[in-house]
Amino acid sequence: MVENEMQLIQQFDEIENKVECLIGICRSLETANLELRNKVSSLENELKDKTEIITGLTDEKLLVQSKIETILEKLENMAANNLNSLP
Repeated sequence: MVENEMQLIQQFDEIENKVECLIGICRSLETANLELRNKVSSLENELKDKTEIITGLTDEKLLVQSKIETILEKLENMAANNLNSLP
């Protein structure tokens, strides 16, 4: 009977060690999860900032294209007027 009690105590010790190991793993995973969530948040903010920059640059590009087209039209009109005014 004493041997059975010793085996039972040993089994409980093994279970306790395994549970402590699992608790340690859970804590590590919680820490890693928090770090990953922070990284995702940081990357989402960075993406938002870059998207805003790209939107601004796209708007600026469209404005520049419009101004260039206007200037080219004026130059074409001037050239056409000059050709028409030649004898």
